[in-house]
Amino acid sequence: MLKFSKLRIANITNKKISTKCQINMNKPDILIIGAGPAGLTTAIQLKRYDLTPILLEKDSVGGLLRNANLVENYPGFPNGIPGPRLIALFEKQIRRIGVEVTFDEVTDIDFDGGLFSVEAKRNTYHASRIIIATGTKPKPFPIEIPTQAGERVFSEVWPLRNVRGRQIVIVGAGDAAFDYALNLAGRGNTVTILNHGHEIHCLPLLWERARAIPSITYRDKTTIQRIETDVHTNHLILITDNCSLNTNYLLLAIGREPQIDFLSERVKMQASALIESGKLYFVGDVHNGLFRQTAIAVGEGLQAAMQIYQIVGRIGNPPCEEDR
Repeated sequence: MLKFSKLRIANITNKKISTKCQINMNKPDILIIGAGPAGLTTAIQLKRYDLTPILLEKDSVGGLLRNANLVENYPGFPNGIPGPRLIALFEKQIRRIGVEVTFDEVTDIDFDGGLFSVEAKRNTYHASRIIIATGTKPKPFPIEIPTQAGERVFSEVWPLRNVRGRQIVIVGAGDAAFDYALNLAGRGNTVTILNHGHEIHCLPLLWERARAIPSITYRDKTTIQRIETDVHTNHLILITDNCSLNTNYLLLAIGREPQIDFLSERVKMQASALIESGKLYFVGDVHNGLFRQTAIAVGEGLQAAMQIYQIVGRIGNPPCEEDR
């Protein structure tokens, strides 16, 4: 099993630069997968080095920032900034600098003969170095979700951005659950947060803000045991261990796990060696566990790009022979 506690960015900044090999600085053999903060920053910095990576994104630019009600710990925004607005600034910056995003969903990555082979839904790509910036995916909900309820159950808040005046139940007790609640309540919805235990894991300021809003209700020691639908109203009926709740939507915020389904067994087995040799990088939320923050992701993306440039070589200063 791939253990992310050991998969840190390769420490190759002190490698000696050889003068015995050449490089085509504009050859697009660097591939970045994921156009969230980490992937975008990697691409921006590589572009500044006159390197042209291929940046793949399966869905939309910005990653989980599109869910963020207010980002308050990213420097430069004294009053905080909504996640979608920060994404818009990122998009403006990559347009100005000339970074292009290719929208294609990666399904498999293998490594053989010194090259990565990347299968995607629309194309096949080859690269000598890959930066994995794919972030996370929601953990599966332990209760079966009926097919007829599927269109009203979500794991991210952004699909509900235009919903007004509805009842919404959120499952979870961390930062995401309370941030989602503040977002939705601010749009005129009535929100109920369900915590299966009694401990709250969100930032104290999020808890205090949620408590101050009358349209947000918090219930601890409440676990959903069954989900039903009302055929007449199309509402969801949530059967818990102590009550039944009628709601328009159910939003799950029960945790996330690394999005690495596309890695072949061969890549997983060789991951440590590939990282050490500076061919494979994991940046951002995909390997950061609880430390999933935009500022951390940006810093790691920048560091990865700088490390790659140390290997590839500066203009007029070719790469090290050991990296062939």
